[in-house]
Amino acid sequence: MNQSVFRLTLPILFGYIPLGMAFGVLFATQLDYPWWAAPLMGVLIYAGAGQILAVSLLAAGAGMVEVFVAMFVLNARHLFYGLSLLGQFRGAGWRKAYLIFGLTDETYSLLTTRPRGPDRHHEQEVDFRITGFNQCYWVIGCAIGALLGDNVAFDSTGIEFALVALFIVLTIEQYKALKDGFPLWTGAAAAGIAMLLLSPSHQLIGAIVIVTAVLLVHYRRLKDTGATEGANHG
Repeated sequence: MNQSVFRLTLPILFGYIPLGMAFGVLFATQLDYPWWAAPLMGVLIYAGAGQILAVSLLAAGAGMVEVFVAMFVLNARHLFYGLSLLGQFRGAGWRKAYLIFGLTDETYSLLTTRPRGPDRHHEQEVDFRITGFNQCYWVIGCAIGALLGDNVAFDSTGIEFALVALFIVLTIEQYKALKDGFPLWTGAAAAGIAMLLLSPSHQLIGAIVIVTAVLLVHYRRLKDTGATEGANHG
């Protein structure tokens, strides 16, 4: 079974090892912690981009509350992933907790697209091993990167911008998909207001609160408008 799981997860291995190494290098060069704390973070938190975000925020002097809120918002999409897998994980026993903990974008994609047989117990065991293999790849990448960053002298200036670049690309892709600039400009305005009114250690939380409140009000108005138009047509 392990050989078949390894073949299934090969594409993720080729992604997680280099990405984990990038995180490890960033961790070792930006924070004053021992190298082994990077793979330990991969074991206990296992948040991918969330870990990179945490390192960037900690290096910039952000508080733990800001880091927690930012990571929660970034990974909130996993709540919806989990809801869609409730049936698939039902009856998994002790494996269920780890299947939930180890759910990432890539693991979710693999679990929901791979061929499945009629034996639920066997398929849940395969899901469990896929999740474990994927986390191992990530932790190995974190360890290699942290060791390199801790022992090989090179200039890592600017490596933290990789996360900023990633979110710029994601924002552009979301804008293209939604065809609606309101969330984009709301976020930009919220960031500007937070920078003007709040201290650096509270700017992130302030911006998140502002943009969340505005988007909730906007969503409510759109919902009310749709209901009114539906009633008029009726």
